[in-house]
Amino acid sequence: MWLTGLIVLCGTALTTQAIGVETYHAEFVIESNVTMDISTVLGSLNLSQISQPGNISVTKLNLTAVCEIVGDQSTCNCSFGYVWSNAVCNNLNCCSDTSCSANISDFINICIPKVTVCLSGLVTIAGSLTVSGPDLAKTLTKEFQNLNGFKGLKVTGNRSTNADFEVELSVIFENANLTRVITVLESELRATITVVSSGLVSIKYPKETVDYNSLQTLNCTYGQAIDSTGWDLTNGNITSNIDNGIVSEVTFESGNSSSHPSKTNIIIRKVTGNWAGKYTCSFSKGPKVKHVASAQLDVALLPDVITMTTKPLSVDCSHKTESIVEVKATIQATTEPYTVMATYNNKEQTVTNTSNMAQINYTSKIEINCQTTQGSSQSVTYTFTNRNNKNKEGTISFPVFYEGDTTCPAEKDWPETPSGSTVVSQECEAGKVGSKERTCSKNKWLEILSKCISENLKKVANAANDFAQGLGATQAVALSIFSGLKNSSTSDSSMNLAETQESINVLNTMATASATIDLTESILPDFLGAASNILNNSWEVLTSSNKSLLHNMSSKYLNSVEGLVRNIQVNNTQDLITHNLDLKIWRVEPNTTCNHTVFGVAVILNASSGRVKTMAMKELGKNLEMKFTDTQPPSIILTAILENSSSRINIKLSFPPIEGRTEDSEVFCVFWNTSTNEWSREGCWLNSIENQTFCECNHLTSFSMLMSKTSVSLPFLDEITYVGLGVSICSLLVFLVIEVFVWSAVVKSNLSHFRHTAMVNISLCLFLADCSFLASSFPQDRSPTWCLVLTVCKHFFFTAMFFWMLCLSLMLLHQVIFVFSPLRRRVYMFISSILGYVCPTVIVGATYVYCRYTGTNYHDHETCWLKYEGLLEGSIHAFILPVGTIVLTNMFSMAVVILTLLKSSIPEGGKEDDKETVKSIMKAVVFLTPVFGVTWALGFAVLMTDKDPINPVFHYTFTIVNSLQGFFILLAGCFAEKRVRDELCKLITSGRPASKSKSESMKNLTTSNTKD
Repeated sequence: MWLTGLIVLCGTALTTQAIGVETYHAEFVIESNVTMDISTVLGSLNLSQISQPGNISVTKLNLTAVCEIVGDQSTCNCSFGYVWSNAVCNNLNCCSDTSCSANISDFINICIPKVTVCLSGLVTIAGSLTVSGPDLAKTLTKEFQNLNGFKGLKVTGNRSTNADFEVELSVIFENANLTRVITVLESELRATITVVSSGLVSIKYPKETVDYNSLQTLNCTYGQAIDSTGWDLTNGNITSNIDNGIVSEVTFESGNSSSHPSKTNIIIRKVTGNWAGKYTCSFSKGPKVKHVASAQLDVALLPDVITMTTKPLSVDCSHKTESIVEVKATIQATTEPYTVMATYNNKEQTVTNTSNMAQINYTSKIEINCQTTQGSSQSVTYTFTNRNNKNKEGTISFPVFYEGDTTCPAEKDWPETPSGSTVVSQECEAGKVGSKERTCSKNKWLEILSKCISENLKKVANAANDFAQGLGATQAVALSIFSGLKNSSTSDSSMNLAETQESINVLNTMATASATIDLTESILPDFLGAASNILNNSWEVLTSSNKSLLHNMSSKYLNSVEGLVRNIQVNNTQDLITHNLDLKIWRVEPNTTCNHTVFGVAVILNASSGRVKTMAMKELGKNLEMKFTDTQPPSIILTAILENSSSRINIKLSFPPIEGRTEDSEVFCVFWNTSTNEWSREGCWLNSIENQTFCECNHLTSFSMLMSKTSVSLPFLDEITYVGLGVSICSLLVFLVIEVFVWSAVVKSNLSHFRHTAMVNISLCLFLADCSFLASSFPQDRSPTWCLVLTVCKHFFFTAMFFWMLCLSLMLLHQVIFVFSPLRRRVYMFISSILGYVCPTVIVGATYVYCRYTGTNYHDHETCWLKYEGLLEGSIHAFILPVGTIVLTNMFSMAVVILTLLKSSIPEGGKEDDKETVKSIMKAVVFLTPVFGVTWALGFAVLMTDKDPINPVFHYTFTIVNSLQGFFILLAGCFAEKRVRDELCKLITSGRPASKSKSESMKNLTTSNTKD
């Protein structure tokens, strides 16, 4: 009797050069008494039957399963290193390493390679565990052994209410099977079970030592569908959650299979000491199953902060030939093996170091030769070099005085110091950290400038900085930050100037973070308490009447508090009041008028729907800069924010009677312009009834904002904008439809093809730009992501429109100057495509990347447009400069055309010819102005006259002319061209031929009736 065996060879990878890598599975039946020869098996493969063409080679051949067949009975086993696949286990109940007597020939993946998968679990019960360690292990094993590839289970910790356990598997299991096991066990044990797996997630990370401040990317993949992902960083003994922030960017892409896996990436833009450590990515399926993978990011660190001190603070060379100065550099404790060098006068000095758990001190004693030393200030530089041979320097200067120098006498902690020098001491009061500075002016000491802040406030500031970067950005951490700030600021007005400034910086940091990291209403009480406490201090006294410092602090405080109130997510109605802040949040019902009071100010708001946040602030108005002369600052500042509404905002504020107001006094209704940091009357007006004062404001986005340094609000400017844009969009649609119908009839020559191609692209870009502008009309109702997307769209499409205008201008200029050297169609289309779309893409992309890299704002969240921050500062210059250059070039082209028209008419000399010349010139100006974008030159007038009385005139003119640009393009591009008119008439009259026109002269080139 013969025995036959079925030998299955799987995982045969055949490489096709044209399409990548494919895997094929083959089955071979051989006699059991024949020794298997791999080379024979290879030779038996018929590669010609593979459907894909190309050069194919067998790269791997593995024996995965062997079946013994006796008659109708078969017994199959997986080879060493392989186990039954999940498909076989689920359908035939042949799992792990067991023998299988079922028919496995219908399955593609029969046996799969073993992998190492570990499960760490926690069993928790509300009362106490009624099952002992061995019995618990048996109960858990009974269910977990149903998972394919089960190898073993052990209980690693058994406590009164919970127990830890570990499971070892050799197969990548399916989530559904694990969930089924957990459900059964929870019911049987009446407990909650959570499981974390390792070995299922693939993580890619830089394995070499990376540079300090470099950009690094890590990514994880998991071959099944999941619900959520997350990243954690373990640095030392501290584990922090990672979210989107200034430094980190986390992305997630959901998948459902090994061919389309779930993915999560993290980008660290600047790797510093805080970002070195073990990164763990996690994929969660429901609340009880999590799959993780970890990797160590090895960073060649450099000190984040180098604190340098000298002892003594100044050097006395008045009666000495030499002096010794001890210079110390202190850094945070680290395991990085630095090479440290101290230099003085370009000479290396001896360095010693001491360390403790928190910091490392490097000390060098410098010998000062008083006879050869020149100058009143000397410096020492410490250079820290890491493993990657990158370095960072810290330098400290110390004053030196000689015999006869004017000095300030020694006073307590301050040594004798030469005039004009500032000495810095790192000594602060107990419980505070920072430094103190004191300047010697002539022979008198100035007041001490203390930069010492409490240790608790310093910890809060560090936590806020980490939070904004994306490290530890959780609600619990945010609550801890505001709680700590509230406790540090206290309400007893005991903070010094440095602590007040640092507290405001914390608010500003958290406001910046809240733009990308969600904050919930649970933080409101502590946030308002901290913000109120900060206002208790007399800022004017703290700043010693330094108006510039006072105004900067006040403006930053206002912007920060308003930003936080705007970004904090609120679900319920709130009514929170502190000593200096009054916040009310309520929902607007449809077709109703809301009326609420904050600190005695009635807020009346007309809107169709949405949520309103209204906050009033005391003690701040007197600190903000007031440019109105002979005015009394406001006692209460109010901010109102409307969310989740597309309706027009109408706000009326009813202020209580103003005490001491005389009949000849004037009341101003103003709003705080966050772009210019000053009070403005634009968009607000005053109504007074008897002794009651009403202030009404109505702010929307106007079209002239595109070429303005700040957002503007003038009467009827918004209405003009939206009516003009509506007409323009409709006109552009009509133009594009007409071009579709008449295209084949009007582009029979190269020049007409060039012109109409440019006009179609100009119209298309302007159409999309106008639509993007309308979509961003209510910036306060757009999410940060949509605001950014619309800003990018407007930036790109408006810029692309101008580059296509440049293509049209250059084509016309070439035709006028080089009459006998016509452009080839292929050359023009290639150049115009590069100019029309590649150049705008480069400009927009480079601007965005530069802003992200430098940490500056690409766009203004309040206008959804590019940011102006000063002369040649701000992203708006990436729009203004290209536009200005193109407009000047197009104006030059217009001038050349006009001069050509004048030159062509000179020989005639008659009056009729003069009239024709004037007509031709007028046509050139009228029809070339909109298609060349010359009207946008008015935008530069808007820019240059932003503070002049004539500025509103330019705003209105710019808005009217350019919001209707699409209408002018329709007139110039269609109805002004005879060939298009004739073809339209022909289409309308159902095929009746259009009358032939007379030949045109050079004068009609600019009216788009060019004869080719």
